[in-house]
Amino acid sequence: MRADRLVSLVLLLRQRGRLTAATLARELGVSTRTVLRDIEALSAAGVPVYAERGRHGGFALLPGFRTELTGLNHDEALALLAAGTGRGEQVFGLGSALASALRKVVDALPEGHRGTASDAAQRLLIDPETDLLSRRLVTEEVPDTTMIEVRRAVLAGHRLRIHYAATGQPPQWRTVDPIGLVTVRDRAYLLATRSGADRTYRLSRVLAAEELPEPAQRPNRVDLDRVWRERCSQFLSDSDQITVLVRVNPARREELLNTALAVRAEEPDADGWLRLEVTFQDSRHAEWALWQLSTDAEALAPQSLRASLRNRAAAMATRYGVSS
Repeated sequence: MRADRLVSLVLLLRQRGRLTAATLARELGVSTRTVLRDIEALSAAGVPVYAERGRHGGFALLPGFRTELTGLNHDEALALLAAGTGRGEQVFGLGSALASALRKVVDALPEGHRGTASDAAQRLLIDPETDLLSRRLVTEEVPDTTMIEVRRAVLAGHRLRIHYAATGQPPQWRTVDPIGLVTVRDRAYLLATRSGADRTYRLSRVLAAEELPEPAQRPNRVDLDRVWRERCSQFLSDSDQITVLVRVNPARREELLNTALAVRAEEPDADGWLRLEVTFQDSRHAEWALWQLSTDAEALAPQSLRASLRNRAAAMATRYGVSS
């Protein structure tokens, strides 16, 4: 995998100094053309690789690069380690080589950051459902002030007070014990407990947050990947869950998917729209989600949902009908 190879290339240059493209190719088991492409990729990413021409030329890192790496601050080190969390080779497709490379980079961190960054990283899980190379940054709008308070409480192990707007309900203040943060595709979630019961909160619905001084009631160590899988399994096994066959205007596709639990199938319709099988939490959730899309979506099945939407539209038309 290229990500693994790029890390190995940097480590080779750090440990052995100037190396020719041919030597790098031999060490990495690739062609010199691949090495040249990788060098270009590293330069574009800001890694200070430079070329020296001539008989004794080759590629090398600027002398200050090692100092820059070991000068990582706590948040930078945390972000680096969080990128290595998840399901190992099942997630990344990079096998044990990535784990080895991450350990080497961790060894380069300042002594004071290693323990705290590693402990904190277990509270963050990034896109457990995708591989490393296809990950995207969370795109949902979460105010910086809110995100900072939530993250501080999660990493410090403090209780958290959030102003949360659940679907179809007025916002309410809740005090929770935070366990960790998870990103899945374009969404971010706070995993927590409330009065001892498991709770999962979508961060885009957290309107405000306040870190509290008292310690959270939670275990010192956590397998966040396992917790996330267990909660997903419990959520998806809900007997009220409903699968809906929907036609949707492609321009509103993402909006529909952002309200759904899962998408089982998707194919183009005859008129350029998309036909999807979408799973919702229950019938009420499905009706609410499709109503938001107005005439840009049509529920084809089940018939009970079509009837509910038709009755709702008829009632609205009657309410706003022109009086005689």
